[in-house]
Amino acid sequence: MRRLTLSLGLALAAVAAFAQEAPDPAIVSKIEDQAFNHSQVMNIAFYLTDVSGPRLTNSPGFFHAAGWVKETLSKWGLKNAALEAWGDFGNSWELEKSYLALKAPYYQPLIAYPKAWTAGTNGLVTGDVIFVDAHDSAGLEAYRGKLSGKIVIFPNNDTLRQPFDAESKRYQDTDLEKLQQPEPPRAPRNRPDSATMAQFRNRGAFARYQSTFLKQEGALMVLSMAMRGKDGTLFVQSWGGNAQNLPAGLTDMEIAAEDYHRILRLVKAGIPVQLEGEVKSHMVDNGGDKKGYDVVGEIPGTDPQLKDQLVMLGGHLDSWHSATGATDNGAGSAVMLEAIRILKDLNIHPRRTIRIVLWSGEEQGLFGSRGYVKNHFGDPATMQITPEQAKVSAYYNLDNGSGKIRGVYLQGNDSVRSLFAAWLKPFADLGASTLTIRNTGSTDHVSFDAVGIPAFQFIQDPLEYGTRTHHSNMDSYDHLLPADLQQASAIVATFVYLTAMRDQELPRKPLPQPRQGGGPF
Repeated sequence: MRRLTLSLGLALAAVAAFAQEAPDPAIVSKIEDQAFNHSQVMNIAFYLTDVSGPRLTNSPGFFHAAGWVKETLSKWGLKNAALEAWGDFGNSWELEKSYLALKAPYYQPLIAYPKAWTAGTNGLVTGDVIFVDAHDSAGLEAYRGKLSGKIVIFPNNDTLRQPFDAESKRYQDTDLEKLQQPEPPRAPRNRPDSATMAQFRNRGAFARYQSTFLKQEGALMVLSMAMRGKDGTLFVQSWGGNAQNLPAGLTDMEIAAEDYHRILRLVKAGIPVQLEGEVKSHMVDNGGDKKGYDVVGEIPGTDPQLKDQLVMLGGHLDSWHSATGATDNGAGSAVMLEAIRILKDLNIHPRRTIRIVLWSGEEQGLFGSRGYVKNHFGDPATMQITPEQAKVSAYYNLDNGSGKIRGVYLQGNDSVRSLFAAWLKPFADLGASTLTIRNTGSTDHVSFDAVGIPAFQFIQDPLEYGTRTHHSNMDSYDHLLPADLQQASAIVATFVYLTAMRDQELPRKPLPQPRQGGGPF
């Protein structure tokens, strides 16, 4: 009973202490004035998207944006602004020209984009479309000697679903209430049996064999279709999603679902279909430099006792290539830069050092943040932690589109709940008040969480992120919402400022166990 009473007393004392850390209204007012009345967030987004173009990791567009960020951070007065190598990435890829059209039974341009790292054609090519109804290597053998000069299309039984619900949405109160509930326990997952694992391996082996077979047989190109694509929106990534997992020199074109099914119906009906197209692309080796780079800058701390500690914020700067990566993740990068600009323009003197890092290689597997964390803080595969790890009070991430902030995913760290609730209180009238113990994964904060650093992703209104812009040819500047990004900038700047100024670092969870393979997913 004494232990229970003592624990309860300590918990109540912690709550009371956190309650006393409510933001100074004068500071919040100054931050909001900068965010809403002197905003630069859309101008920052303009330079990251329209001016820089697509930002595939290590591409010219990426380095244009990264160089602009570095110069801008220096111009704002940040220290140690630099491009910092995180490890080996390999060659990037750049598209010079892309064209695909239906030539017979009639002429019509097609909506099409080559996948990243795909090979180009040998000039303008024309070829008949052939339907290859094969699901394994034995099935492909039936087409040996029949594919030279052909354009290959495979079976696809997906059907377009009519959007009876709005494709762009904001969270309603009921949605946020559900989000605050702990996730229901999941049924234990049995390890896949040997037959299932063999099936997965065989499927991957067949995909590699298929591309090699088509190339060896002299196919001109292969047509692909993303399941989510419709209404002219294509979700275009790469073959395998990774620069190191390349096709065997085959041109792979993602085409609109409506065009794919039209071609498929015609060919299966026995009506000859002919396409013409041209793709010019080349590998980018950056003069032999295979390293990947993040962009880093700092506002140095001023407290003699705390200035070696860090408050970090960031988002990924890289994008896919069929648009300019506005919502994924030009929006998050612009907000984080705007938050830094606000704090710098207010001439704050943070007790802890504030460090912004914009990542590369996120789209290929969180490479930039994983490499940075391993270089600075520890290896999640072994949990061998560096002394620097203990000096990071928090890492804040933004990477879920252009929607305004509605709260924070606590990443299982319930000890910060009362503190964050106090920090969000000034923004309740702007829609931000939700705290959930849950995590949202697959973005850069999990690299920090994997080595025990308090790391948080903000909850954002989904808008049309999942339905229209994420990894698609529609991910452009015009899909950004200025008012939402201004609201997010104010909240991020406030959280970073308060974390940098408080007496103690943020509370931590216990260190996680080593992760087999070291991956943060």
